[in-house]
Amino acid sequence: MYEYLYGELTDISDRYIVIDVNGVGYLVNVANPYHFETDIHTKKKIYVHQSVTDSSMTLYGFETLDDKQLFEQLLNVSGIGSKSALAIMAGNDNTGLINAIKTENVSFLVKFPGIGKKTAQQIILDLKDKIDKNLQLDLNIRESNPIVGQNPKLDDALNALEALGFTHKSVEKIQSKLAALDESTTTDQYISNGLKMLTK
Repeated sequence: MYEYLYGELTDISDRYIVIDVNGVGYLVNVANPYHFETDIHTKKKIYVHQSVTDSSMTLYGFETLDDKQLFEQLLNVSGIGSKSALAIMAGNDNTGLINAIKTENVSFLVKFPGIGKKTAQQIILDLKDKIDKNLQLDLNIRESNPIVGQNPKLDDALNALEALGFTHKSVEKIQSKLAALDESTTTDQYISNGLKMLTK
């Protein structure tokens, strides 16, 4: 079984990315492929979960070990398959997800595609007392350290971009470019420019 892949990110589609490891291209299904756009043609470490059936072998990829472990915990829930677990991960709010499970917040869970009330209750039943406490601690630390600078409008825009689903790392990469814009730039203009940089 693979723990992770390390190689050049060569291709991105709406469902997967391709990692070239020593001349072999691995197709890796990920929750938000376009989050990797700023990493195209660079070396990247992707943690992977391998799913093997009689007819296929599928790889699911994650930027962090925490993300991989959370995905695998979701797979242990009765009624949750790989596609449903990946759809939940696409929400890009792991802290909110963990807290929803611990506080039995069914309303939060049913917002994910394919997750009804019965499945949401099953997630809570199966994971409430098992969800990794260390994982939640790591996520809380990450959540409590947002991007902060000396420009409140820029700070709001950067955090808004993360809320839209872009990774903290991707947003950090464009922070200096946005900071170079005129100080009269509004929050909405920062967001608009940021989106152009992140999706070009």
